[in-house]
Amino acid sequence: VQLQASGGGLVQTGGSLRLSCAASGRLFSNYRLAWFRRTPGKEREFVAAIAWSGATPDLADSVKGRFTISRANTNNTAALQMNSLKPEDTAVYYCAVRRAKWPSPPRGEGYDYWGQGTEVTVSS
Repeated sequence: VQLQASGGGLVQTGGSLRLSCAASGRLFSNYRLAWFRRTPGKEREFVAAIAWSGATPDLADSVKGRFTISRANTNNTAALQMNSLKPEDTAVYYCAVRRAKWPSPPRGEGYDYWGQGTEVTVSS
């Protein structure tokens, strides 16, 4: 599985960006795709996840109500729609895929494939 993240950029506080993660290779409906972000000097932070089928979206409390995660079956992509952006959302965002595992790892853990990051900068 290969992942390609795109869509980052510079935006003002309150603005919106839409990140896209294009996947190639064989993915099954019970795989899970997630977005993480990392800021220099901080731990990697879980942002959102969704089953490859499009079911069970999950958002971190810090982005709930502002971000939406979705899947597009037609072109094997997933998107992270980010609205009402804040300076603290500034980070490099990564998409990742986790194969189906039993027992299911804790939220944000056990991801097997990673894309390169896409940088998001929110100016105040």
